[in-house]
Amino acid sequence: MFDFDQYLGFLAFLTILTIGFWLMIFLLTFVIPYWIGGALIERLKEIKEEKKAKRDDAN
Repeated sequence: MFDFDQYLGFLAFLTILTIGFWLMIFLLTFVIPYWIGGALIERLKEIKEEKKAKRDDAN
């Protein structure tokens, strides 16, 4: 059915496919939400500081 070279190629293909699948799951569930959440928190801090600076300048 399979020669040994074809068998090794098939195993390499399955390994790469599986690694890619789990990498995508990891990125979509942990890394990207963490990145977006951190960016939002930093932006909210900047907006808060801008409002505080405007309030201090007005006084």
